[in-house]
Amino acid sequence: MTSLAEAPPAAIEALARRHRFRPSEALPWLVALLCFFAFPDYLALGTQVLISILFALSLDLILGYGGIVTLGQAAFFGVGAYTAGILAVHGWTEPLSGLVAAGAVAAVLGVVTGLILLRTEGLTLLMLTLVVAEMIREGANKASQWTGGADGLQGISISPIFGLFRFDLFRRTSYLYALAALFLAWLLVRAIVHSPFGRSLTGIRENVARMRAIGSPVLIRLVTAYGIAAALSGVAGALLTQTEQFVSLEVLSFARSGAVVIMLILGGAGRLYGAFVGVPLYMLAQDQLAEQFPIYWSTGIGLLLIAVSLGARGGVLDLWDAAARRWRRRA
Repeated sequence: MTSLAEAPPAAIEALARRHRFRPSEALPWLVALLCFFAFPDYLALGTQVLISILFALSLDLILGYGGIVTLGQAAFFGVGAYTAGILAVHGWTEPLSGLVAAGAVAAVLGVVTGLILLRTEGLTLLMLTLVVAEMIREGANKASQWTGGADGLQGISISPIFGLFRFDLFRRTSYLYALAALFLAWLLVRAIVHSPFGRSLTGIRENVARMRAIGSPVLIRLVTAYGIAAALSGVAGALLTQTEQFVSLEVLSFARSGAVVIMLILGGAGRLYGAFVGVPLYMLAQDQLAEQFPIYWSTGIGLLLIAVSLGARGGVLDLWDAAARRWRRRA
Protein backbone atom coordinates (compact mmCIF):
# COMPACT_ATOMS: atom_id res chain seq x y z
CA MET A 1 0.00 0.00 0.00
CA THR A 2 1.32 3.43 -0.91
CA SER A 3 2.06 5.63 2.11
CA LEU A 4 1.13 9.28 2.28
CA ALA A 5 4.79 10.25 1.88
CA GLU A 6 4.99 8.26 -1.38
CA ALA A 7 1.74 9.66 -2.78
CA PRO A 8 1.91 12.06 -5.73
CA PRO A 9 1.81 15.77 -4.81
CA ALA A 10 -1.44 16.22 -6.76
CA ALA A 11 -3.13 13.50 -4.67
CA ILE A 12 -1.93 15.08 -1.41
CA GLU A 13 -3.15 18.50 -2.57
CA ALA A 14 -6.55 17.06 -3.50
CA LEU A 15 -6.84 15.43 -0.06
CA ALA A 16 -5.95 18.69 1.70
CA ARG A 17 -8.35 20.69 -0.49
CA ARG A 18 -11.20 18.38 0.47
CA HIS A 19 -10.86 19.41 4.14
CA ARG A 20 -10.24 23.09 3.48
CA PHE A 21 -13.00 25.51 4.52
CA ARG A 22 -14.53 27.55 1.71
CA PRO A 23 -15.86 31.10 2.17
CA SER A 24 -19.34 29.98 1.06
CA GLU A 25 -19.55 27.66 4.09
CA ALA A 26 -19.88 30.70 6.34
CA LEU A 27 -23.15 31.70 4.65
CA PRO A 28 -25.57 29.61 6.79
CA TRP A 29 -24.03 30.90 10.00
CA LEU A 30 -24.10 34.51 8.85
CA VAL A 31 -27.77 34.12 7.91
CA ALA A 32 -28.54 32.58 11.32
CA LEU A 33 -26.86 35.46 13.16
CA LEU A 34 -28.60 38.00 10.91
CA CYS A 35 -31.98 36.41 11.71
CA PHE A 36 -31.22 36.69 15.44
CA PHE A 37 -30.96 40.47 15.17
CA ALA A 38 -33.45 41.08 12.34
CA PHE A 39 -36.36 38.92 13.58
CA PRO A 40 -36.38 39.04 17.40
CA ASP A 41 -40.10 38.19 17.48
CA TYR A 42 -39.55 34.88 15.65
CA LEU A 43 -36.77 33.40 17.76
CA ALA A 44 -39.07 30.63 19.02
CA LEU A 45 -39.63 29.48 15.43
CA GLY A 46 -35.94 30.00 14.69
CA THR A 47 -34.97 27.74 17.59
CA GLN A 48 -37.27 25.03 16.23
CA VAL A 49 -35.65 25.39 12.81
CA LEU A 50 -32.13 25.03 14.22
CA ILE A 51 -33.07 21.93 16.22
CA SER A 52 -34.72 20.39 13.16
CA ILE A 53 -31.61 21.14 11.05
CA LEU A 54 -29.51 19.22 13.58
CA PHE A 55 -32.00 16.34 13.45
CA ALA A 56 -31.93 16.32 9.63
CA LEU A 57 -28.12 16.54 9.64
CA SER A 58 -27.96 13.36 11.70
CA LEU A 59 -30.24 11.63 9.20
CA ASP A 60 -28.12 12.85 6.29
CA LEU A 61 -25.08 11.06 7.70
CA ILE A 62 -26.75 7.65 7.44
CA LEU A 63 -29.24 8.19 4.60
CA GLY A 64 -27.36 10.57 2.33
CA TYR A 65 -23.89 9.12 2.84
CA GLY A 66 -24.41 5.59 4.18
CA GLY A 67 -27.50 4.73 2.15
CA ILE A 68 -29.36 3.50 5.27
CA VAL A 69 -33.03 4.10 4.53
CA THR A 70 -34.93 4.57 7.79
CA LEU A 71 -38.33 5.70 9.01
CA GLY A 72 -37.46 5.41 12.68
CA GLN A 73 -34.98 8.20 13.35
CA ALA A 74 -37.48 9.76 15.76
CA ALA A 75 -36.73 6.87 18.14
CA PHE A 76 -33.33 8.40 18.96
CA PHE A 77 -34.68 11.94 18.94
CA GLY A 78 -37.37 10.94 21.44
CA VAL A 79 -35.01 8.93 23.64
CA GLY A 80 -32.72 11.96 23.88
CA ALA A 81 -35.67 14.23 24.65
CA TYR A 82 -36.97 11.97 27.42
CA THR A 83 -33.49 11.39 28.86
CA ALA A 84 -32.92 15.14 29.28
CA GLY A 85 -36.44 15.62 30.62
CA ILE A 86 -36.31 12.77 33.17
CA LEU A 87 -32.89 13.90 34.41
CA ALA A 88 -34.16 17.47 34.84
CA VAL A 89 -37.30 16.37 36.69
CA HIS A 90 -35.15 14.37 39.11
CA GLY A 91 -32.78 17.25 39.85
CA TRP A 92 -30.13 17.09 37.10
CA THR A 93 -30.88 20.49 35.61
CA GLU A 94 -27.43 21.42 34.24
CA PRO A 95 -28.05 21.77 30.47
CA LEU A 96 -24.68 20.84 28.91
CA SER A 97 -24.24 17.60 30.83
CA GLY A 98 -27.88 16.83 30.05
CA LEU A 99 -27.07 17.09 26.33
CA VAL A 100 -24.10 14.76 26.73
CA ALA A 101 -26.17 12.23 28.69
CA ALA A 102 -28.98 12.32 26.12
CA GLY A 103 -26.53 11.82 23.25
CA ALA A 104 -24.82 8.93 25.07
CA VAL A 105 -28.09 7.08 25.79
CA ALA A 106 -29.26 7.55 22.19
CA ALA A 107 -25.88 6.36 20.88
CA VAL A 108 -26.05 3.16 22.94
CA LEU A 109 -29.56 2.51 21.63
CA GLY A 110 -28.34 3.18 18.08
CA VAL A 111 -25.43 0.74 18.34
CA VAL A 112 -27.54 -2.01 19.94
CA THR A 113 -30.37 -1.73 17.43
CA GLY A 114 -27.95 -1.16 14.55
CA LEU A 115 -26.16 -4.45 15.19
CA ILE A 116 -29.51 -6.18 14.61
CA LEU A 117 -31.23 -4.02 11.99
CA LEU A 118 -28.29 -3.32 9.70
CA ARG A 119 -27.89 -6.99 8.87
CA THR A 120 -30.97 -6.46 6.69
CA GLU A 121 -31.53 -4.07 3.81
CA GLY A 122 -34.18 -2.62 1.53
CA LEU A 123 -37.84 -2.82 2.48
CA THR A 124 -37.09 -5.13 5.43
CA LEU A 125 -34.75 -2.56 6.97
CA LEU A 126 -37.25 0.23 6.34
CA MET A 127 -40.05 -1.63 8.12
CA LEU A 128 -37.87 -2.75 11.02
CA THR A 129 -36.71 0.78 11.79
CA LEU A 130 -40.34 1.86 11.84
CA VAL A 131 -41.27 -1.05 14.13
CA VAL A 132 -38.47 -0.23 16.59
CA ALA A 133 -39.59 3.41 16.78
CA GLU A 134 -43.20 2.40 17.40
CA MET A 135 -42.16 -0.10 20.09
CA ILE A 136 -40.19 2.59 21.91
CA ARG A 137 -43.12 4.99 21.62
CA GLU A 138 -45.50 2.43 23.09
CA GLY A 139 -43.01 1.69 25.85
CA ALA A 140 -42.82 5.39 26.70
CA ASN A 141 -46.60 5.54 26.80
CA LYS A 142 -46.79 2.57 29.20
CA ALA A 143 -44.01 3.89 31.47
CA SER A 144 -46.16 6.85 32.49
CA GLN A 145 -44.62 7.06 35.97
CA TRP A 146 -41.39 8.15 34.26
CA THR A 147 -42.54 9.77 31.03
CA GLY A 148 -45.94 11.18 31.92
CA GLY A 149 -47.57 8.98 29.29
CA ALA A 150 -50.11 10.67 27.04
CA ASP A 151 -50.10 13.80 29.24
CA GLY A 152 -46.42 14.41 28.60
CA LEU A 153 -43.52 14.99 30.97
CA GLN A 154 -44.05 18.23 32.88
CA GLY A 155 -42.31 20.11 35.67
CA ILE A 156 -39.02 20.40 33.77
CA SER A 157 -36.71 23.16 34.94
CA ILE A 158 -33.33 23.89 33.34
CA SER A 159 -30.54 25.84 35.06
CA PRO A 160 -28.84 28.78 33.33
CA ILE A 161 -26.04 27.84 30.93
CA PHE A 162 -22.70 28.12 32.77
CA GLY A 163 -24.78 29.57 35.60
CA LEU A 164 -25.04 32.86 33.65
CA PHE A 165 -27.41 32.62 30.69
CA ARG A 166 -30.99 31.97 31.76
CA PHE A 167 -33.59 30.60 29.32
CA ASP A 168 -35.79 33.67 28.82
CA LEU A 169 -39.30 34.02 27.42
CA PHE A 170 -38.01 35.81 24.32
CA ARG A 171 -35.93 32.71 23.40
CA ARG A 172 -32.70 34.63 22.88
CA THR A 173 -30.68 32.18 24.97
CA SER A 174 -32.48 29.19 23.44
CA TYR A 175 -31.70 30.36 19.91
CA LEU A 176 -27.99 30.94 20.52
CA TYR A 177 -27.73 27.71 22.53
CA ALA A 178 -29.27 25.69 19.69
CA LEU A 179 -27.08 27.52 17.14
CA ALA A 180 -23.91 26.69 19.08
CA ALA A 181 -24.88 23.01 19.38
CA LEU A 182 -25.69 22.86 15.66
CA PHE A 183 -22.35 24.44 14.75
CA LEU A 184 -20.39 21.88 16.78
CA ALA A 185 -22.42 19.02 15.29
CA TRP A 186 -21.84 20.38 11.79
CA LEU A 187 -18.08 20.49 12.39
CA LEU A 188 -18.20 16.86 13.50
CA VAL A 189 -20.28 15.67 10.54
CA ARG A 190 -18.16 17.68 8.10
CA ALA A 191 -14.99 16.07 9.44
CA ILE A 192 -16.58 12.62 9.18
CA VAL A 193 -17.85 12.89 5.61
CA HIS A 194 -14.51 14.25 4.34
CA SER A 195 -12.50 11.56 6.14
CA PRO A 196 -11.59 8.11 4.77
CA PHE A 197 -14.39 6.72 6.98
CA GLY A 198 -16.90 9.02 5.29
CA ARG A 199 -15.61 8.04 1.86
CA SER A 200 -16.07 4.39 2.76
CA LEU A 201 -19.68 5.13 3.74
CA THR A 202 -20.24 6.59 0.28
CA GLY A 203 -18.66 3.49 -1.25
CA ILE A 204 -21.02 1.27 0.77
CA ARG A 205 -23.97 3.34 -0.41
CA GLU A 206 -22.93 2.98 -4.04
CA ASN A 207 -21.90 -0.70 -4.08
CA VAL A 208 -21.96 -2.88 -0.97
CA ALA A 209 -20.66 -5.98 -2.78
CA ARG A 210 -17.61 -4.14 -4.08
CA MET A 211 -16.76 -2.78 -0.62
CA ARG A 212 -17.00 -6.29 0.86
CA ALA A 213 -14.82 -7.60 -1.95
CA ILE A 214 -11.99 -5.20 -1.09
CA GLY A 215 -12.16 -6.23 2.57
CA SER A 216 -14.06 -3.27 4.03
CA PRO A 217 -15.85 -4.09 7.34
CA VAL A 218 -19.25 -2.98 6.05
CA LEU A 219 -21.39 -3.85 9.07
CA ILE A 220 -19.02 -2.26 11.60
CA ARG A 221 -18.84 0.97 9.61
CA LEU A 222 -22.58 1.15 9.14
CA VAL A 223 -23.19 0.51 12.85
CA THR A 224 -20.62 3.17 13.76
CA ALA A 225 -22.31 5.73 11.52
CA TYR A 226 -25.71 4.67 12.86
CA GLY A 227 -24.54 5.19 16.44
CA ILE A 228 -23.08 8.64 15.66
CA ALA A 229 -26.30 9.68 13.91
CA ALA A 230 -28.33 8.37 16.86
CA ALA A 231 -26.22 10.46 19.27
CA LEU A 232 -26.76 13.61 17.20
CA SER A 233 -30.50 12.91 17.05
CA GLY A 234 -30.53 12.45 20.83
CA VAL A 235 -28.80 15.80 21.29
CA ALA A 236 -31.42 17.43 19.04
CA GLY A 237 -34.19 15.89 21.15
CA ALA A 238 -32.54 17.07 24.35
CA LEU A 239 -32.29 20.59 22.92
CA LEU A 240 -36.03 20.52 22.28
CA THR A 241 -36.72 19.43 25.85
CA GLN A 242 -34.44 22.03 27.40
CA THR A 243 -35.75 24.92 25.33
CA GLU A 244 -39.44 23.96 25.55
CA GLN A 245 -39.24 22.46 29.07
CA PHE A 246 -41.86 19.89 28.13
CA VAL A 247 -41.82 16.48 26.43
CA SER A 248 -44.72 14.62 24.83
CA LEU A 249 -45.06 11.33 22.96
CA GLU A 250 -44.99 13.33 19.72
CA VAL A 251 -41.18 13.32 19.85
CA LEU A 252 -41.33 9.57 19.11
CA SER A 253 -44.02 9.75 16.45
CA PHE A 254 -43.87 8.43 12.90
CA ALA A 255 -44.87 11.91 11.72
CA ARG A 256 -41.59 13.33 13.03
CA SER A 257 -39.56 10.59 11.34
CA GLY A 258 -41.40 11.14 8.06
CA ALA A 259 -41.14 14.92 8.21
CA VAL A 260 -37.37 14.91 8.65
CA VAL A 261 -36.99 12.62 5.63
CA ILE A 262 -39.07 15.06 3.55
CA MET A 263 -37.00 18.00 4.79
CA LEU A 264 -33.77 16.29 3.80
CA ILE A 265 -35.08 15.27 0.36
CA LEU A 266 -36.26 18.84 -0.28
CA GLY A 267 -32.81 20.24 0.46
CA GLY A 268 -30.73 17.42 -1.00
CA ALA A 269 -29.53 14.26 0.72
CA GLY A 270 -25.82 13.46 0.75
CA ARG A 271 -24.84 17.08 0.25
CA LEU A 272 -24.02 18.06 3.89
CA TYR A 273 -25.91 21.33 3.41
CA GLY A 274 -29.22 19.82 2.30
CA ALA A 275 -30.53 20.05 5.87
CA PHE A 276 -29.71 23.77 5.99
CA VAL A 277 -31.88 24.36 2.92
CA GLY A 278 -34.65 21.79 3.24
CA VAL A 279 -35.58 22.37 6.89
CA PRO A 280 -36.18 26.16 6.67
CA LEU A 281 -38.01 25.69 3.36
CA TYR A 282 -40.28 23.01 4.82
CA MET A 283 -40.97 24.78 8.12
CA LEU A 284 -41.61 28.19 6.59
CA ALA A 285 -43.89 26.64 3.96
CA GLN A 286 -45.70 24.70 6.69
CA ASP A 287 -46.12 27.85 8.79
CA GLN A 288 -47.55 29.88 5.90
CA LEU A 289 -49.72 27.09 4.47
CA ALA A 290 -51.14 26.20 7.88
CA GLU A 291 -52.10 29.83 8.38
CA GLN A 292 -53.87 30.06 5.01
CA PHE A 293 -55.21 26.48 4.78
CA PRO A 294 -55.41 25.00 8.31
CA ILE A 295 -56.82 21.66 7.10
CA TYR A 296 -55.11 21.14 3.73
CA TRP A 297 -51.63 22.53 4.40
CA SER A 298 -50.02 19.08 3.93
CA THR A 299 -51.30 19.05 0.34
CA GLY A 300 -49.22 22.13 -0.36
CA ILE A 301 -46.13 20.46 1.15
CA GLY A 302 -46.73 17.43 -1.05
CA LEU A 303 -47.02 19.54 -4.18
CA LEU A 304 -43.81 21.37 -3.24
CA LEU A 305 -41.97 18.06 -2.80
CA ILE A 306 -43.27 16.76 -6.14
CA ALA A 307 -42.24 19.95 -7.93
CA VAL A 308 -38.71 19.82 -6.50
CA SER A 309 -38.36 16.08 -7.19
CA LEU A 310 -39.44 16.51 -10.81
CA GLY A 311 -36.97 19.34 -11.28
CA ALA A 312 -34.00 17.55 -9.72
CA ARG A 313 -33.51 14.26 -7.90
CA GLY A 314 -31.00 15.92 -5.59
CA GLY A 315 -33.37 18.52 -4.16
CA VAL A 316 -33.07 22.29 -4.12
CA LEU A 317 -29.26 22.15 -4.06
CA ASP A 318 -29.30 20.24 -7.34
CA LEU A 319 -31.52 22.92 -8.87
CA TRP A 320 -29.07 25.55 -7.62
CA ASP A 321 -26.10 23.69 -9.12
CA ALA A 322 -27.89 23.31 -12.47
CA ALA A 323 -28.70 27.04 -12.56
CA ALA A 324 -25.10 27.90 -11.67
CA ARG A 325 -23.77 25.68 -14.47
CA ARG A 326 -26.07 27.31 -17.03
CA TRP A 327 -25.01 30.77 -15.85
CA ARG A 328 -21.32 29.84 -16.18
CA ARG A 329 -21.82 28.48 -19.69
CA ARG A 330 -23.55 31.68 -20.78
CA ALA A 331 -20.87 33.79 -19.12
